[in-house]
Amino acid sequence: MTRAHRGVLFLDELGEFRRDALEALRQPLEDGSVVVSGAGRRSVRLPCRFSLVAASNPCPCGHGPDSGECNCNPAAVARYAAKLSGALADRIEIALAVGRPSAEAMAGAPGERSEPVRARVARARALQAERLGEGRCNAEMSPDQIRTAGKLDAGGERALRDGHRRLGLTGRGWDRVARVARTIADLAGSEGVGSEHVAEALSLRRKPAA
Repeated sequence: MTRAHRGVLFLDELGEFRRDALEALRQPLEDGSVVVSGAGRRSVRLPCRFSLVAASNPCPCGHGPDSGECNCNPAAVARYAAKLSGALADRIEIALAVGRPSAEAMAGAPGERSEPVRARVARARALQAERLGEGRCNAEMSPDQIRTAGKLDAGGERALRDGHRRLGLTGRGWDRVARVARTIADLAGSEGVGSEHVAEALSLRRKPAA
């Protein structure tokens, strides 16, 4: 974690990690620092403000229970999914399910080029630095700043309340949805955060188990 300070910590095959190792991420993700203890009860606090990115298969065999090719029993699938606890998942702003692309998609036109995406991100970061101070971004917004700088309009507030009831958001989840919605609005060049920005942020949250 500390080697990823001011960068990205990428965990591939998240479902293969030990649960206690993953749980060790929880407090550092909140505090931006980690305490390492050594012999003689000595300890040192190290910085670790990083972006966490993780990837995982849907089940141990990798095909997914709905694929028709999965050979995992339900208990194995449940154990695999349980590696990511609800408390750690609540700290992850964006969760995306990536399906297998079709042959038509693979043979089709390429996606958007990096240059316009980079330009949009640079404009959004400039807006955030102007709003919050040089070198800062929406990911560092405190709850007070979310309320004052978030600039949710009436539709955005209603959408966030509706999403809170529908998804059962925690206080942490509420703040994270508001921050992601603010970033979506920045990428769109919108000064205010409307219902469409909040709806997109809510769609990116990990859904509770049925």
